[in-house]
Amino acid sequence: MTVAIWMEKEIIDVRPGKIEEVYGLALDIGTTTVAAYLCNLRTGELVATHSMMNPQVAFGEDVMSRITYVMTHPEEGLEKLHQLIIDGINESVGRLARSNHLQPEDILELTVVGNTAMHHLFAGLPVQQLGHAPYVPVISEALEIPAKTLGLEIAPGATIYLPPNIAGYVGADHVSMLLAMDVLHAAQPTIALDIGTNTEITLSLPNGVPGSPYSGGRNRLLSCSCASGPAFEGAHIQAGMRAAPGAIERIQINDGQLHIHTIGDLPPVGICGSGILDAVAQMLSAGILDHRGVLRLDSPFVRDDNGRREFLLARAEKTGNERDLAVSREDVKEIQLAKGAIRAGVEVLLAEAGLMSDDIQQFIVAGAFGTYLDLESAVRVGMFPALPLNRFRQVGNAAGMGARQMLLSGAQRRLAARLANWVEYIELTTHASFTNEFVKALVFEV
Repeated sequence: MTVAIWMEKEIIDVRPGKIEEVYGLALDIGTTTVAAYLCNLRTGELVATHSMMNPQVAFGEDVMSRITYVMTHPEEGLEKLHQLIIDGINESVGRLARSNHLQPEDILELTVVGNTAMHHLFAGLPVQQLGHAPYVPVISEALEIPAKTLGLEIAPGATIYLPPNIAGYVGADHVSMLLAMDVLHAAQPTIALDIGTNTEITLSLPNGVPGSPYSGGRNRLLSCSCASGPAFEGAHIQAGMRAAPGAIERIQINDGQLHIHTIGDLPPVGICGSGILDAVAQMLSAGILDHRGVLRLDSPFVRDDNGRREFLLARAEKTGNERDLAVSREDVKEIQLAKGAIRAGVEVLLAEAGLMSDDIQQFIVAGAFGTYLDLESAVRVGMFPALPLNRFRQVGNAAGMGARQMLLSGAQRRLAARLANWVEYIELTTHASFTNEFVKALVFEV
């Protein structure tokens, strides 16, 4: 027989015969998307991946909407959102098992990361306190939960590991990203941010750098969170959509000509986050927007639709859904609010450390949207500081990478716990300079 022993403490699985391979699952529960990574626990190999829409989206595209739903439905709200994510994960597990000729019971370990609200909803913990100041998590420490207590359909003796949270809006997913990128040991001043409906930002200061009080051993870590909203997911945008076939993902204006590129080279049916960011950047460069984000009617690309100014991307006869596709002033405002929040968060952290933006030698951009955005566009609209492009790194789903590391390594779990304790969290909503920085960051440079 084969016996599986968890952490040299507990027998969690006994099977007849010799079992060569055992499996674990790393999950990144995002506000919009859930990413699952099936790993071979013996070899560390990534066997397969699966992603799905977070089923809680039906109750709000952002964290606050879901927290508000729980607060306004005290009897069934928490249980409903909790069960939705559990059912969704079970479906994902089933798909992964079938496509890799496994049984769900072959999965003996699960690591789960997510922002604090997603963490709490997954674990069935209260979230009402995250809806008002001082935004305190029910628990910040790492959790180890028997999978069967949450109704997950994997091995009956399997354990779920959830890394620690830093604060109400800086969760285990950010800890996981910092771990994966080894931000704790960055040799130069580094900004690491994970862009989503809620964007978490950390500034890492090596020893000897002004602003770092430590003489040896580790970097100083300053962290904050800003509500960047769902615009980069295509939400709250007039023709917005998620990154899917037919979505406009790139826009250029060259020599007075508009060029659009869609995912799959299909006729356009909408515009995704990278496309709307490009659109705003190109409009700025072409002089179509003023510093407030107002569209100029003297541009040949701008039309007046019953008093509503729009930047026309494609006429109905050239689209895949026979509708005009355009960017409105309201769409530009959504990008202003999102980029303003992110840039203000960066500036507050730099001010806390006594640094200028030019002092940043490495700027790590994580997250699904961060993978596909055009860095020049992000700098042009003012979302990121105007640094040389070779200082930026786009790293994809680093939170998922960190979740895999913690799935496979007890040492990485222990490091994650220490890392979370070392982070100095700054609450932007009560910070003296945040409002001024935010207002400044709303304005475009033209």
